[in-house]
Amino acid sequence: MTGKIAIIYSDDYLKYYLSPEHPLRPQRLALAIRLMKEIGVFNNQNVVLVEPRECEVEDLLLVHSSDYIELVKSLSKTGGGYLDYGDTPAFLGMFEVTRKIVGGSLKAADMINTGEAQHAFNIGGGLHHATRSRASGFCVFNDIACTIRYMQKKYHLERIMVVDLDCHHADGTQNTFYSESGVLTVSLHEDGTYLFPGSGFVFEDGAGEGKGYCVNVSLPPYTFDEAYLYAFNEIVPPLVRAYQPDLILQQSGVDAHYTDPLTSEALTIRTFLNTYRAIHSLAHEVCDGKYLIFGGGGYQIGVVARAWASMLCELLDIPIPEETPKSWREFYESVSRELGLEPAAPIKMGDPEVKVEEKAKKKILEDVELVVQEVKERVFPTHGLDF
Repeated sequence: MTGKIAIIYSDDYLKYYLSPEHPLRPQRLALAIRLMKEIGVFNNQNVVLVEPRECEVEDLLLVHSSDYIELVKSLSKTGGGYLDYGDTPAFLGMFEVTRKIVGGSLKAADMINTGEAQHAFNIGGGLHHATRSRASGFCVFNDIACTIRYMQKKYHLERIMVVDLDCHHADGTQNTFYSESGVLTVSLHEDGTYLFPGSGFVFEDGAGEGKGYCVNVSLPPYTFDEAYLYAFNEIVPPLVRAYQPDLILQQSGVDAHYTDPLTSEALTIRTFLNTYRAIHSLAHEVCDGKYLIFGGGGYQIGVVARAWASMLCELLDIPIPEETPKSWREFYESVSRELGLEPAAPIKMGDPEVKVEEKAKKKILEDVELVVQEVKERVFPTHGLDF
């Protein structure tokens, strides 16, 4: 069930460097690519490593206002100030590197739509918070939204589905397509009552023609593996099969991991792999395997590397090694020391079991069941599904 997979990456992505103290560490991408190489992903005949291209300003204008683009361009030259209310500082060269990240996503879209690859992964992409006229949540330009508009314009796709797995609500992507039925957005995230950006509630289910095409699965803090997979399996596969998209997009944030410093969920890498496996299978079932993958959040750099390297093994149907290679652990420790982080590298590729107290588990699962039922009642009728 595996076709050619294009991995879009350039060391230029490491220039997306918001500040020395910022939690979004670009080195996580280098760690992930290095781990993929060392466990043999790039030796597979179905894998091709592809350089991104810079997108054109016209591509950015498909989503962002000209005034905002000019602001980014201007602050990129000085490297001072903020693009939002304090999360996204300007930095020197940000216009050029962000154009390359958006261009990497467009390159991925071109390769899938022309048949050069069946799947593509832009590891530096997934910047889902940026809106038409401002940055947000570490995201300068919204490469996901730009890619959708680009594919609609160039390839005339009528039904595109986004499954966003980041722990933070995909607000920028949602807002771009909120009143449209040609894009179905599904975001599984921590409840906005507790976490940035404070949105993504179940009642945000689209407007006008888009009513029922915006799906928010808003999960309580400490949602654990079984509860998360229950929500995912109840919502995502039925919607994919009902909507029959021309292509599936996946934002692959791994910040719902139990060790992530910015969030409060309790997932392990096993759950991420289960979701990747399911979406991959659904892409082959409904849209000839057309599956465009973005990176996303993840602020524990070892988790990012292990999860995304494991995802590639899963897509290629090759064994995931039990342990990370010794040479990768040495590289990890050198990077960690440079960043002033705890240097001890993870030895295992997977995670230990996360114990959740039985009483808490029962309450969390009950809360998740209520969310799932409300989501179904709101959006399933639009798609001819029973709830």
